[in-house]
Amino acid sequence: MLSPAPLSGALADGGTLFLDEVGELPLETQVKLLRVLQEREFEPVGSNRSVRVDVRIIAATNRNLQASISAGSFRSDLYYRLNVFPLEVPPLRERRSDIPQLAMFFFSRYSRKLGKRMEGISAAATERLKSYSWPGNVRELQNVIERALILCQGPILELEPDLISVSPSEALRDTAREVAEATQPAGPSSSIKTLEEVERAHISAVLEQTRGVVEGANGAAKTLGMHPNTLRHRMEKLGIKRSAHRIS
Repeated sequence: MLSPAPLSGALADGGTLFLDEVGELPLETQVKLLRVLQEREFEPVGSNRSVRVDVRIIAATNRNLQASISAGSFRSDLYYRLNVFPLEVPPLRERRSDIPQLAMFFFSRYSRKLGKRMEGISAAATERLKSYSWPGNVRELQNVIERALILCQGPILELEPDLISVSPSEALRDTAREVAEATQPAGPSSSIKTLEEVERAHISAVLEQTRGVVEGANGAAKTLGMHPNTLRHRMEKLGIKRSAHRIS
């Protein structure tokens, strides 16, 4: 007997059944699932009669199943039965361009759910979302947006400092990697920018966006996830003049 997934399988006969976090299934359940996939039948709980089903299975997991097979926690035969047409979705930190759109999706959903009339997400909050590494992927982003909406008192969504912690080194390291990848040498005569040049360009770009403002809710320090004094020290070391980014 297989429960609870195959019970849903009877209802999904002729359709599709989605199995989330399949890598978390205990071994005894994996055996039962394998039988359903191979023989296309199962015994409902409380019955000794087999039921035949024709169901398309879509399985998802955030685990490395090949590593789980090596560790003995996932069956190789089940893996190969499920791995007919694999689709790999990169982690959120590797597709940062998707973050603003996903954030707005969750923003719209939870602002309606909470009954809040909101206008949007601030530019500083969006930059902080894009600078974070998101170890919890989309679920963590969803949770952060919902919590931020609960705490927010104004019409524009801002992020409280304790919602996500973006260290200066993490933000600059990620930006340096992205810029370095985008500026790979086209030929022998090209040169790769140094980390200092990348850091200078990134800080200058943020200052340009904030119009030279360092502190405050819309300042460059908040966007970069840095203490204002730390940012001033980096600007002095890199030879960046705030006056060059102010509006005259």
